[in-house]
Amino acid sequence: MDNRRGEKIGWTAGWLGGFIWVAILSVVFLIQGNYAAGVIGLIVTGCAVAAIVLFSPWRHPTTPYWKLLLAPYSVFLLSIVWAIVSYGGLAASGLRWWNLFWLLPLLVPLGPLARRKWSDADGPKLSSRDDTSV
Repeated sequence: MDNRRGEKIGWTAGWLGGFIWVAILSVVFLIQGNYAAGVIGLIVTGCAVAAIVLFSPWRHPTTPYWKLLLAPYSVFLLSIVWAIVSYGGLAASGLRWWNLFWLLPLLVPLGPLARRKWSDADGPKLSSRDDTSV
C-alpha cells in the first residue's frame, strides 16, 4: 500500500484544491466586515478538510468510491449554498436557477468510479483453497 503515495496525494490535494475558494472567500468576507458569512465559511472549510481526511479511500479500502465521495460532495454543495446565501441569494448574485445546471459535470466521477474500491488495485487475494502448492 505504500507504493500508492501519488494516489493519496491526488485525493487529498485535489479535494483541498477544490475547496480553497471557500477559505479565500471566507477571509474576504471577514476583511469586509461580514463576520457571519466569514466564520460560517471557515466552518465549512473545516468540515471539508474533515470529510477529505475521514472519508479517504485508504482508510476504507473495501468501501465503494461512490459512498466515499458522498461526504466531500455534500460539503461541496453546502459550500455553494453558503456562497449564494452570503451574496444575498440567487437574484442578488446575478444567477438564475438554471445556472445551477453548470454543476452537473462535477458529478461525472460518480459514474466511472461508482463500484470501484481502493482495494481493487491490490489484485485478487489468494485464499487457502487457491493455494496449489502441497
